Amino acid sequence: MRTEGEKTYSKMRRQRLVTMASQVLLPSRVSMLGIMLWLLAAAYISSCLNNHVQNQFSLSNPEKSSVQEKKKETSTEEELDNEDLDVFYPTNQWQTLQPGQAVPAGSHVRLNLQTGEREVKLADGEKYQNNLKEQKKGQRLDLNTHGFTSQDLKSALAKFKEGVGAEKEDKARQEEVRRRFRPIEDLKKDFEALNVVIETDLQIMIRLINQFNSSSTTLEEKITALYDLEYYVHQMDNARDLLSFGGLQVVINGLNSTEDLVKEYSAFVLGAAFSSNPKVQVEAIEGGALQKLLVILATDHPLAVKKKVLFALSSLLRHFPYAQQQFLKLGGLQVLRNLVHEKGMEMLAVRVVTLLYDLVTEKMLVETVEHGQDPPPEKVQQYRQVSLMPGLREQGWCSIVSGLLGLPDHDMREKVLRTLGALLAPCRDRYRQDATLSSTLRGLRAEYQELAAQEQRDGEENGYFQEMLGTIDSFIRELR
Repeated sequence: MRTEGEKTYSKMRRQRLVTMASQVLLPSRVSMLGIMLWLLAAAYISSCLNNHVQNQFSLSNPEKSSVQEKKKETSTEEELDNEDLDVFYPTNQWQTLQPGQAVPAGSHVRLNLQTGEREVKLADGEKYQNNLKEQKKGQRLDLNTHGFTSQDLKSALAKFKEGVGAEKEDKARQEEVRRRFRPIEDLKKDFEALNVVIETDLQIMIRLINQFNSSSTTLEEKITALYDLEYYVHQMDNARDLLSFGGLQVVINGLNSTEDLVKEYSAFVLGAAFSSNPKVQVEAIEGGALQKLLVILATDHPLAVKKKVLFALSSLLRHFPYAQQQFLKLGGLQVLRNLVHEKGMEMLAVRVVTLLYDLVTEKMLVETVEHGQDPPPEKVQQYRQVSLMPGLREQGWCSIVSGLLGLPDHDMREKVLRTLGALLAPCRDRYRQDATLSSTLRGLRAEYQELAAQEQRDGEENGYFQEMLGTIDSFIRELR
């Protein structure tokens, strides 16, 4: 409805237009048809002016306009209240967002310029972040539903507002923690007061070598230092670091000690340091370690000492052809032969045989690779200079190894059989003429046939004794 001001203004404008039209159309010469056309034009102009006036009054009344806008917003909200919001659950990958879908706050939304579609994904590292915050405050939202109603969103907003009070509780808990526990800065000061020092492996090894080499250190302290040092030199880098400050030579000199325990544990450390470590092996040869080890094996020492010394010698010789050459030149095969025949050293015989087997197969492996892929020429040349096979035949090792075949332990027999197979090329003629070896092989074959048959009766196919029987049969066929 128009107000009284609008009506009055419209009436005045209409009367003025009519008066103007009458003044223009009243001359006597104008026909009645012209008068009617002018009246219709005046009515049309008046109608347009009335609409214009109504719009002006509408714009000039902001209160009425805002009321209408609020009515429109209310009707829109009522429409939304009657529908469920289609909530889209983004992932860590970009996905197309359909029109009308809502996304959680904090999601990344972009416009794909190639397809013209909107795409959405979770912000990096923020997956389920809002839910975790809600759980921390004791609030949960059911994410198993496919959509949220507007009432659910209003309830969640109310809970967020209520969560403001939880911040005070968090502060109270933090104060309680501060009261009950000491700050980390205070704890650091206490550790500094205790003189707690963190040492590197190199620093520890230097300290252990100094402890071992000190004249004021007791025998027990020396052994403890060597025992701890062996643990560190197992690592190749630590063993090489032992060279940097002369620690390796100190341990090598320990082999000259008058105390058997010092010799034993010095050899224990050297064996760990030599193992598959060429740089340390070279330094050991130059430092005289090979000569000292052979001297201990050739002289009267307890079994425990010779056991550790043999371990160090084996670590020094394996995969090091230069050391094998020096070993042969220094009469190492003769030293080992005497060790095998020495009374009370029977258990070392299998260790010696195992060492020889490793040296023979190592040399054979390099010669076999030579006919296949190309190995380093210098390596092949070094192994060619190791006259191991002639030395074994000359020192009588063919008979020594075959004589060990009568040992009662199955594991020892297995190692001796493997060594016999490795020595078959230089010792074939002697083995064929050895009646004792033939008798021993027949006895072992009968024994393992019975043991293998028992394995099969027990339901075990391809058992250990069956393998031993196959090794014996193979060796017998090679001798024929």
